Amino acid sequence: MPFAAAACYNTGMDYCISDIHGYYGLFCRLLDKIGFGSGDRLYVLGDIIEKGPDSIRLAKLLFSMPNAVCIAGNHEYDFLKYYRSLMAQTQAYGRVLEELRAYFPDGHLLDWETVDRFDLLPFSVETDSFIGVHAGVPVQGGALLPPEEARPEQLVYDRQFKEPSVLPRGGKCVLYGHTPARYVTGRDEIILYPRPGAEGRGIASYCKVHLDTGVYLSGVLGCIAVDTCECFYVRE
Repeated sequence: MPFAAAACYNTGMDYCISDIHGYYGLFCRLLDKIGFGSGDRLYVLGDIIEKGPDSIRLAKLLFSMPNAVCIAGNHEYDFLKYYRSLMAQTQAYGRVLEELRAYFPDGHLLDWETVDRFDLLPFSVETDSFIGVHAGVPVQGGALLPPEEARPEQLVYDRQFKEPSVLPRGGKCVLYGHTPARYVTGRDEIILYPRPGAEGRGIASYCKVHLDTGVYLSGVLGCIAVDTCECFYVRE
């Protein structure tokens, strides 16, 4: 899977979310709660799939939305490694699809078009105001390095960037998920890390935002409105 980054620009309201993990019903309720419309844009920072019951149903919905931008998390990365291992062992591609369908509770919905969409997911996204990754980005001497300087494995598996002591200086705000926030703060809420001396509630006032509300543990799914930094939640 070659490294890729998405560059997207939008004049409506931008929202970010991560780690939906197949919770299709909660996700739809969250869209209703924020009044998500055709003029808005949603950035989904990985881990669309696994743990919840409706991974493929959710993925097919997101891939059909022209105003949704998705990147790969570690669960998509692991699924694609499994897919490639199957493809390397056989030319009976129908059997490969059967094996892939067995990977998910709702795998009967999986088709080759959806597999291809997973295969094309980038590992990061950058807008005029923020960088989105699944797990973390390189920080050297406190300074934020470009995501393209990281290996894909760091972007999807990193466990250091979440630490409260890692507060990158300069650069755009980084939004990420991967680790449930309860393991950092004990609460199932989005964590915002203000820049020292920053004023206001815009995304530029924060150096990083931790988005994973641990839906499969907590039953809580949340997202953030990038322009206002207002957080929204729904619960099972």
